[in-house]
Formats: sequence, C-alpha cells, structure tokens
Amino acid sequence: MSENQLESILGLSCEERYDYFLSQVTEEKEIWILVNSENQFLKILAEDDGFEYLPVWPQSEFAAEYCKNSQELSPKNLSLPEFLEKWVPGLKKDGLEVGVFPGSDKNLWVMEPSELKSDIQEELSNF
Repeated sequence: MSENQLESILGLSCEERYDYFLSQVTEEKEIWILVNSENQFLKILAEDDGFEYLPVWPQSEFAAEYCKNSQELSPKNLSLPEFLEKWVPGLKKDGLEVGVFPGSDKNLWVMEPSELKSDIQEELSNF
C-alpha cells in the first residue's frame, strides 16, 4: 500500500473507516492488534469516559502506522474465527470495549465486542 493510499484511508471519517474495516476484515479474514514484547495486547483507557478498549485495525500497515513512534509495540494478526470465538467472549468478560480502526482524527468508533461480532457476521452473510 502506498503512503498516499494509507494517508487517504486514515483520513476518512470515523464511519467511513468503520465501513472500510468491515469490508477488509471480512475479505481478508483477519484483524490486527498491537502487542508488546511480552505478547500483551494494547488496551487504551478513555480517561474522559472511564472505560478501556482494544484498538483493532483491518490491515497491518494501519496498526504499524499507529505505533510508529513506539519501540515497544508491533502489529499482530488474529484470524477472524479466533477473534470471534475467543477474543469477543474474553473482551466481554474483562469489560473491554473495541475501538475500531483509529485514524488520523481523534474520533473513534467504540463498541461492545458482541456488537462488532454481529456486524462482522452480517457483513459475512453478504458474501
């Protein structure tokens, strides 16, 4: 992916990035997260609202761009079945939300893991 394509997609609105995320994830059958050297995943505390969320991306390039100034984080892929069957229940149990595809603006689509699972399954049914 070229730098221009990357910047163009990252510059989309929150809703447009969400739609892009759904289409890419259902096509590629994987979701990207960030992990540290101990394989612990990145979770972010939304200080204003007091909840934590797992940021997710549709492709490694976007996750890498998000952590480009961090020596400690690197992109890790999860297969779509693994995310839906293991991660969604685990995130729900831990009280974590999902932050879908952080972009260059400060807006972020944050939702319950089960809502994201439902949207992904709906998108998959269109294939």
